[in-house]
Amino acid sequence: MLEEQMMKFALLGAEWVMWLLVALSFAVMAIAVERQIYSWRNKSPRARLQGALGPFLQGGSLDQLRQALAQVEGLEARILSAGAEAAGFGGAPAAEEAIAGTMTFEKLKLERGLIVLGTVGSNAPFLGLFGTVLGIIKAFHDLSLDTAEGSTAVMAGISEALVATAIGLMVAIPAVVLYNYFQRLNKEALGRTESLAHLVLSRLGRDQGHGPAAAV
Repeated sequence: MLEEQMMKFALLGAEWVMWLLVALSFAVMAIAVERQIYSWRNKSPRARLQGALGPFLQGGSLDQLRQALAQVEGLEARILSAGAEAAGFGGAPAAEEAIAGTMTFEKLKLERGLIVLGTVGSNAPFLGLFGTVLGIIKAFHDLSLDTAEGSTAVMAGISEALVATAIGLMVAIPAVVLYNYFQRLNKEALGRTESLAHLVLSRLGRDQGHGPAAAV
């Protein structure tokens, strides 16, 4: 009974697998476009960010830093602003905790959807191979039913089945490239933010060392 059901499934051939791979390719491109737009919209303008941090690092007040960061959009500004807000209540230790927590939250948002790219990139070739196996099974089954034109039927079926493997590779390669590209973008954004955060925390630590009055 089980063998009959599995044979019926195998005789569906490779066509449905190829359509699945095509659907996955559209999903990969949709996620890539959405992630690129998100990256563009959440990148803090470098000049404005430097303009907000520069005066504080050169001796400006914490209130001025908070007001300046509130005028800057983007991931880096949001993370640093969270630290600046927390510093007003608990100094450098509170700012460090706020920055770490906000950075983790922003990292989760940056990585949203990337698991799909990684999964498709690593598994699409196997889906293509699966489709090829199903296609070959169907081709040999057709051969057993039609001996007069058996050779032609098998060759045509195998050629069609191999297309599934090709499509699997065509879907997997761009998915892997895009996955690595966005991972690199995210790593650079978080690295820049961490570097700036250390500068801010260093300044806050110096202020604490000279007493709370210096911070304001």
